[in-house]
Amino acid sequence: MQSKINNLNPFKNLNKDIPASVVVFLVALPLCLGIALASGAPPLAGIISGIIGGIVVGSLSGSPLGVSGPAAGLAVIVFEAIKGFGGIEGGGFEIFLVAVMLAGIIQIIMGILRAGIIAYYFPSSVIHGMLAGIGILIFLKQIPHAFGYDKDPEGDFEFFQRDNENTFSELANMFNFVSPGVIIITAISLVILIGWQAKIIQKNKILSLIPGPLLAVVAGIVLNILFKGNTDLAIAKEHLVDLPIASSTSDFLSNFKRPNFSALKDPQVYITAIVIAAIASIETLLCVEASDKQDDLKRITPTNKELRAQGIGNLISGFIGGLPITQVIVRSSANQQAGGKTKASTILHGFLLLISIITIPFLLNMIPLATLAAILLVVGFKLAKPALFRKMYRQGLGQFLPFLITVLGILFTDLLMGIGMGLVVAIFIILRNNFKVPFELSGDLVEDGKKKIIITLSEDVTFLNKASVLNTLSKIPDNSIVIIDGSKTQFIHYDVIEIFENFAINAKSRDINLSVKGLDVTKSKSPLQHFKISN
Repeated sequence: MQSKINNLNPFKNLNKDIPASVVVFLVALPLCLGIALASGAPPLAGIISGIIGGIVVGSLSGSPLGVSGPAAGLAVIVFEAIKGFGGIEGGGFEIFLVAVMLAGIIQIIMGILRAGIIAYYFPSSVIHGMLAGIGILIFLKQIPHAFGYDKDPEGDFEFFQRDNENTFSELANMFNFVSPGVIIITAISLVILIGWQAKIIQKNKILSLIPGPLLAVVAGIVLNILFKGNTDLAIAKEHLVDLPIASSTSDFLSNFKRPNFSALKDPQVYITAIVIAAIASIETLLCVEASDKQDDLKRITPTNKELRAQGIGNLISGFIGGLPITQVIVRSSANQQAGGKTKASTILHGFLLLISIITIPFLLNMIPLATLAAILLVVGFKLAKPALFRKMYRQGLGQFLPFLITVLGILFTDLLMGIGMGLVVAIFIILRNNFKVPFELSGDLVEDGKKKIIITLSEDVTFLNKASVLNTLSKIPDNSIVIIDGSKTQFIHYDVIEIFENFAINAKSRDINLSVKGLDVTKSKSPLQHFKISN
């Protein structure tokens, strides 16, 4: 039953999936190139991992909307690993590819061992915070490109960058590199993207089939050509997509690197593989949770199957010269926002990447980065809509605080650090709530001149409730009547029982009249046995 729910007929949804695949392709292309550049890897390596992430992982995955490819969150690790193995020129990249393959094998084993269950332990407030944080980061990172400042590589989604700048200082720097032609293209692209979402367009059967981002890209290419004759508006090469152009089949194939298997003797390769597998798996599982939350049909991705699919993808990607693959929230969100319904859009975007680098790299190199920045500005805004912040605030501090901390952590550090910060806050709130509410306390009654206190235990009382139970019992006054009512309790941890037993011993010296109701204290040596009353 679950498989039928998760797998809509892709052939009946091509009218949605084909336009969505074009959008994802347009978003994925610059990210693949930019992440390769940020990782210190050959540009084609990013495209290869995007192709494998789309075609291979997309085919094997059970995620209806998730899109996989090279991840910005691994860029620093990849960069340091390649450098540590000797750099690109010294064969470091070929050695690194072995680590990617090993990471894939580790992920396959994790999937077989059902390690995907850890995804279900991330609070929804942190997942929503991750989506909003990434949305804001995407938006901020694209503003310099929208004005014509492209020094910072596309795909560098950390706060502190290797060029000694940060997310906000880049916004100040961009005013020194403003390009009038780029600004015009950005503005026109945004008008097309926003205007194309108008109801009058979407209700038209013909116009609604044309993806707004594709129209924006065509407009960007046309404007780029028109501006070439104007020295003030001409778009410089650094403001355009930059794909390698092969003059022959052998030239094209020469761009594919092969792993150096002699590196299997190097212990550092295995350490790098474990790090990549761990981080890639965590990022993937978080993105799976986020993608499922964005799904209008609320389908559930089988996480163990996803880990196995990612592992096979990394195994193949490493073998043919690609970067590590994870499910990526930027592309997955673009897929969902563009109306994708099945994983056909993910697979098709992989084929579009493959076809594009073989047939039309010269045409793709005419696409202004400003147009792609406009597409990502819209994606980023949709991920971090003000309505989401209002919704989380209305749910109370228990939800809003982890959400906000996650957003700020991602914005000012990086993805994994931000998620970790949000988790710490969420766990603290859970512990605090457990400290406060393991029972109901009624202490306003009076019987025979003594204060009567009834402690009604909740359904589950765990060891996390020890602190609150101890705190409450310590405040009970001498010469009072106390009833511990466990009639509703299904589970109570032994540590809490032990606290009640110690209280029972102490109660005698404090002239406390204790009664115990509903708890299993049949042990002959339990001090509570003497205070048990019938239900």
